Formats: sequence, C-alpha cells, structure tokens
Amino acid sequence: MTRERRVITGFSNPTVKALRALREKKHRKAAGKFLAEGLRLLTDARECGHVPETLVLADRRDPHPLLSALEEAVKASGGEVIETSADILSKITGKDNPQAVAGVFGEFDTSLAALDRGGADIWLVAQALRDPGNLGTMLRTGDAIGAGGLILIDDCADPFSVEAVRASMGAVFTQRIAQARWDEFEPWLRGGPGQLVAASLRDAQPYRGAPYAAPCFVLVGNESRGLPDAYEMACDLRVTMPMKGRADSLNAAVAAAVLGYEVLAELDS
Repeated sequence: MTRERRVITGFSNPTVKALRALREKKHRKAAGKFLAEGLRLLTDARECGHVPETLVLADRRDPHPLLSALEEAVKASGGEVIETSADILSKITGKDNPQAVAGVFGEFDTSLAALDRGGADIWLVAQALRDPGNLGTMLRTGDAIGAGGLILIDDCADPFSVEAVRASMGAVFTQRIAQARWDEFEPWLRGGPGQLVAASLRDAQPYRGAPYAAPCFVLVGNESRGLPDAYEMACDLRVTMPMKGRADSLNAAVAAAVLGYEVLAELDS
C-alpha cells in the first residue's frame, strides 16, 4: 500500500526539530543526512538516481507534474512524504521565502577509494576551500566541463551544507565528491595515472596550450592563502594565467573554471 502524506502543523514537532538540525554540520554528520531544496534541484537528483528519504511539501503550493513524479518516486522507494506550512518549511530550510519543496538525502561515500579516476578526463581538486559558495560553484563548474568530480583536500567547507548544495545548482548529485588529507591524496594520486596541475608563478608556463594529459587533476588552493609551497612543488605541471589589470589573482572557483575549460579544450583538440 502506498504511504499517505504525514501532516505536521506544529513548530515543536520532533521531526521539524530533526530536519532543522540538518542545517548544522555536527547534526548532519551524526545523522549521515543532508538537506536540499527546490523542485529543479530535487528533480535533477531524481533523474540522477538520488531519491530523497524524506520529502517535505508546503501545503499551499501550485500543482506541478514534476512535483507529482517526485512524490511518487519517494513513496515507491519507501520514503516519507510530509506536508506542512510554508512557515514551518522556512524554519527547516532557514530561508524567509523557501521553495515549495525540500528533501532529505543520505550523505554519499566520500572516500578516495570510491572514485574511478578513469571515468573522466578532468577532475577538480580544492585545498582548504572555506567558502561553501565557492565549493558549490566548483561542483557546478565540474558538471559543465564534464569533470568526474571534486576532491576536497584538508579542511574544506562542508559539501553537504545547505549553502553549498544550493550553490551547486544540482551538481552535488552529478559530481562525485571525495574528502581526504593531503598525505592521503598524494599517494592515491601517484598510485595510478593522473596529472596534477595548478596555477602558479613558480617555473610555470602559459596556461594556453600547456601539455595537459588525462586524467588531469586541476588543483586550486585556499581563497586567501593559495596553495602551500609543498603542494605546488608536488604538481606535475604549473601554469600561469595573465592578469591584465590590478588584480593579482582570481577567485578560487573562477580560477578552477578558467583552467578547467582550457584543459577541456586541449584534451578535446
């Protein structure tokens, strides 16, 4: 029998408190779950084979065939569908004007062992990236250039935070995500094929026409400090991008996009 929607009307309901707690990293880690909101994002997730464990619907919403398809997919997979007010949905998502739907997903396996490096010609790698917006943008960039995923090195922002998921525009469901320390990543990288490339001023060559090789791992550093010296020196290829104005560097996510597209163009040529 198909499960019916569960209606929640009170802010103090334990389920509301548990869902709201997923906005905090410690509770996400403890539960192994994360929040995503919006019909487009959740539809992208469903089309990629990720169905929410819990679907939360605003009671006053316009009907939509994609919303119906999403609800049926959740019910068919044994998940729960909750109907509540827009005010309670706002409390859950932390947005004053929330979209009409939110979902709870189980966090993915983020181990390096889960990656298939041969599954894509390009991978993005970020070291100590602190801004969840930048992280989400890098996921979105990776999707655009056909990257296999994003590898997060050392202490990065949480890829499953509400802000990062929102900024990814659904790419959190299309890109593989891995998390590791540098002393774990480097031996893994050297254990198989892979070229590590970073933007740098040290013994660097112009990024246009550089000898990129697949699988190419494009490495960017922390937004304010850049890459540690030892990480730069460990790269197989260091490239430089011209700065025509007064700025001496690019935003980390922008640098990844510029370099990622150049790698794509060279590998496709």
